[in-house]
This record gives sequence, C-alpha cells and structure tokens, in this order.
Amino acid sequence: MQERVLLAHGSGGKLSHDLVERLLVPIFNNPLLEKLDDSASFPASGRLAFTTDSYIVTPIFFPGGDIGRLAVCGTVNDLSMVGARPLYLSVSLIVEEGLPIAELERVARSMQEAAEEAGVTVITGDTKVVNHGSADRLFVNTAGIGKVPEGVDISGSNARPGDAVIVSGPLGDHGIAVMSQREGLSFAAGVESDVAPLNHLVQAMLRASGRIHALRDPTRGGLASTLNEIARQSQVGIRIDEELVPVRDAVRAACEMLGLDPLYVANEGKLVAMLPEEDAEPVVRAMRKERHGSAAAIIGRVCAEEPGRVVMRTRLGTSRIVDMLTGEPLPRIC
Repeated sequence: MQERVLLAHGSGGKLSHDLVERLLVPIFNNPLLEKLDDSASFPASGRLAFTTDSYIVTPIFFPGGDIGRLAVCGTVNDLSMVGARPLYLSVSLIVEEGLPIAELERVARSMQEAAEEAGVTVITGDTKVVNHGSADRLFVNTAGIGKVPEGVDISGSNARPGDAVIVSGPLGDHGIAVMSQREGLSFAAGVESDVAPLNHLVQAMLRASGRIHALRDPTRGGLASTLNEIARQSQVGIRIDEELVPVRDAVRAACEMLGLDPLYVANEGKLVAMLPEEDAEPVVRAMRKERHGSAAAIIGRVCAEEPGRVVMRTRLGTSRIVDMLTGEPLPRIC
C-alpha cells in the first residue's frame, strides 16, 4: 500500500478497495460490517435515538486524544444525552490527498478503541479522497443509533424550577489542550483533553434516579452556552455559584494568560445534568464511583425567575449575567 493517500484511493477502483479492505475493514471488523453492503441491516425495536456530527479539529492529534476518538465519543455522548444506550455507529472519512497512510491507520485504530470502550459497534461507513488543499488533512463524520429505555424522557426542554444543576467534572480541558497543541504553547502542568465516552456514566446516573430531566455535554461554547440553551429551551432561570464550578488550576492559569473565560471553553468528556434537588446527592455519589464522574459537583439550581437567563454568583459575592458565547475564541476544536 502507498505511504500516502492518493486521489486514486478515492476513485472507486483497486486502490479504493485496497484502502478499505486492507486498512479499514480489519480495524473495525465485525459481522455486520464484513458483508460490505451499501447499508448495514440490524434488528431494532422500541424507541430509538439517532444523531450525526462532523469533526474538523485542528490539529488532528492533540494531548489526550485525536480526531478519531473525538468523533466516536462525540456521537456516543450525543446519544447518551437523551438517555439512549448507544448501539451502532457509521464512520465517513474525507481524506486530503497526501495524508500519510500511517496517520489514517492511527486515527482508525483510535476510533475502534473508543468504540470498544463505549461498547458500540461501527457497522457501516464511507471514504472519500479530495484534492490537496481542499480539506485540512482529515474530516470525519459519524452517525449513531441508540435505544431509549422505556420511561426515560430527557430533554433540554425539561428542566424545572427547583432542579439541581450538576457537572461531571472540571471544565475547559479539551479546548485548552487543543489550543496549546495548535499554537505551540506549553504550561508547567500539562493539560490533556477530557475526550471520553459518557454512556456508562449516564447509565449509572439513571440507576440512581429515574427523574433526570435534562442532560447536555458542554462542547462548543462551553458550560455558559449550554446552560443558556437549556434555560431558553425550558423557559427557566439558572443560577450557579462560581466557587462551586470545578476548573483545574492549570486550565484556570492558561485561561488567565490567554484572556479566556473557562465557562466558554469547550469540553468533550463532561456533562451537565438537571434533576430534582432531593435526587442530587445520590446521583453525585453514583457519578463519583465512575471514572468519568469522579469529580462531579452540584454547582447551582434552576429557578422560575428570569426565564431564559443564566446568572452566576461570583467569588466576590456579586451577581454576573452569563450570556451565550458571541464569536468563536477557539476555532476548530471539534
């Protein structure tokens, strides 16, 4: 096989088949995929969840992850945020001519490892090659299907006054990790992306409480934009306490140096939950037993006042309106 991807790898001819059958199929191999039909066929019953997303992160490799792990975890997490148990994924790769084959293989193996960690299966996909300069090395699209358990009704429009607001851990790791890699920045304490599948964490939360109203992973736009989205969808107010919002010292220091607010920095392995206040402590205890929820914390509550608005009590004891992100201070982070 060639050392770099050629336009001929996207021609549909021998090189295309070699790329798929010699490189990609052995990595993702499973009974549903190995048939190599135009569509994968599988049995299904009950209520299903379906999602799709595209990933164009620069650089494609960064501390703690890469574009492949990001794509799998992002789609798994989108399914999980409605309470679904992720089952199957599709993977589509748009490869720029000249990408080293070894890098494509590294990304594919990372995707398979993330899928195994989440307990999902890649059952179909597609590969396209574009001219040099027409893409930024590699773009990835993933779509996923999951099954929603009976009785689960989780939505950003379901937050209710009196709900506790919970985050699963420290914020801002992913955005700072990607930015530091892209800009060649180094910090005394290294910062790694938090990119991770959260479906096992969500299932633990659902076992602890059947009354979770809203879940969301605060990716682009960070915690601030996510809370604003939920406040507007549910027409409620949200109040948080700055002292209770977890941020690693290294991330906080990096944000101060770069003039960023951790509330607006992207995450790829964290979630926000809203549920009745009386269920909050049992859910947090359950979360802290899970690898990706060990630093879970209650950071505020939902209220009826000022619907659609997020307000934060600062460390100085004052109140600050936390608005949705305007602009894009961290381009190409997912």
